[in-house]
Amino acid sequence: MADLSGDNRIEVLPVLPSLDIGETLAFYRDKLGFDITVHQAESYLILRREDMELHFWLTDDRSLCERTSIYLRGGGIGDLHREFSTKGIERLSDMTVRPWNMEEFYIHDPHGNLLRFGCIPGL
Repeated sequence: MADLSGDNRIEVLPVLPSLDIGETLAFYRDKLGFDITVHQAESYLILRREDMELHFWLTDDRSLCERTSIYLRGGGIGDLHREFSTKGIERLSDMTVRPWNMEEFYIHDPHGNLLRFGCIPGL
């Protein structure tokens, strides 16, 4: 098994399109709790929440956002859903066990990017 600690760890970091970097920052910070801004420029944004890190690049093509999704998997997904449910997030789905035996919920951000959160049922 590969060593995933220290310098040998390889991380996968999604880079999502954004129609407005400021609006993206506000949504992910205020609604989803990405409270660390690693980098913010006119055309690029990096946000972090605990072990999750998302990158955004500026585009004027809404269709790119509407055809983009990421999957965030792990323990604590149920806690995230409960937290997000208290924040009045539009387009937040219910937690549902899917046919592929993952308990999941979905959020669309203001520009159309689909965030899919999942865990093994019971975690």
